[in-house]
Amino acid sequence: MAGENDLKINDRVTIPDADLEEQFIRAGGPGGQNVNKVSTAVQLRFLGSQSTALHPDAHRRLLRLAGQRATKDGNVLIEASRFRSQDRNREDARERLAELVREALKPPPPPRRKTRPTKGSIERRLKAKKGRSQTKRMRGSVDD
Repeated sequence: MAGENDLKINDRVTIPDADLEEQFIRAGGPGGQNVNKVSTAVQLRFLGSQSTALHPDAHRRLLRLAGQRATKDGNVLIEASRFRSQDRNREDARERLAELVREALKPPPPPRRKTRPTKGSIERRLKAKKGRSQTKRMRGSVDD
């Protein structure tokens, strides 16, 4: 049963609120006294190591896509401090996590199949090699 704070990724995948942790911290940068007093930045942690919302393959792709935002225990940490209000930063962090998970849910592209060069391309390559060889041979010293 989906709760109201669950993060909806697409029609089939929803991350339960229990798999998300939010922590509010002070944001750096410009903002004057507001920045020094109010904790508006959000650290959103997706507890992927204990979550059953994602298939293990999708979880591995998510950790690879997350890069430095992934922790050693298999969690993903998103920090949002773009806006001056807590609510907008929370929404920003949740949307960024959802976009990352959507990208991880896409199946990997099929492996590339090796193809043999065509007969015409082989002939053109050999003809070009002979032409370069002839040019270089003509640059040599001339015998009397």
